[in-house]
Amino acid sequence: KIMRIYMSDIRSAKMCAKGARAFFESKGWDFQDFLKNGIDIETVKACNDAMALQVVEVAENGRK
Repeated sequence: KIMRIYMSDIRSAKMCAKGARAFFESKGWDFQDFLKNGIDIETVKACNDAMALQVVEVAENGRK
């Protein structure tokens, strides 16, 4: 099953929506689509950004 990251994961990682929007825009990703559907965790891992990887860690380890 493909894991997805949602806004709740960003908040759990203590990151803000405004920063997340700016990050998504810098990657050319659709922020509105993310808010509705989440984003594939592998897409976020592939960008290899330190803060994004913190969110990945929260998503993988925080949601049991």
